[in-house]
Amino acid sequence: AKMQNYMLYSSVGPEELLTLKELSTSEICKVWTGVSRYIHRQLLQKKAVDIGVGTFALVPVQAVVEEGKVLTVERPAFIVNKHVRTFYHLECDETKIPDETPVVQLDFGEIAADTHFRREIAELCVHETLLCFAGALRDNKEVEFTFK
Repeated sequence: AKMQNYMLYSSVGPEELLTLKELSTSEICKVWTGVSRYIHRQLLQKKAVDIGVGTFALVPVQAVVEEGKVLTVERPAFIVNKHVRTFYHLECDETKIPDETPVVQLDFGEIAADTHFRREIAELCVHETLLCFAGALRDNKEVEFTFK
C-alpha cells in the first residue's frame, strides 16, 4: 500500500473495505496490536517506521530537570507525512526525524507470524484501517487512534 492511496478525493466506499467487513473488531485490534508491537521493537533499535500516512520515530526533546538543567531525551512521536498534511490542510508541529535514523516499512510477514493471521489479511486490515482514517480526515471527522 503506497502513500498516495491515502489522499482521497472522494469518500471511502464499503467496496474498499472488504477485509474489515469480514473481520471482527477484536480481530482488527489483534492485527493493530501486532503492528504496535512491531513498531515498538523497531523504536527500541532506533529505527523509524513509515506506515503510509506518517512515521513513528524517536525524536529528541529538551527536558528541564532539577536545578534548571536541560537534558535531551528521546520520545516516541508520530509524524504525519508531509503530502498527507498538505493534502488535508492539517496543522501539525514541524517535527524532524534525526538524519541518522533508518526508516523501515511495516514487515507484514513478521506481523502476520506474530498475530497468527495470513500476511495478506494483516496487510489489507492495516491498509483499509488507514483508508478509513484518511476518509475521516477528508470528511473532517474527529479521529482517535490509540496505540499501546
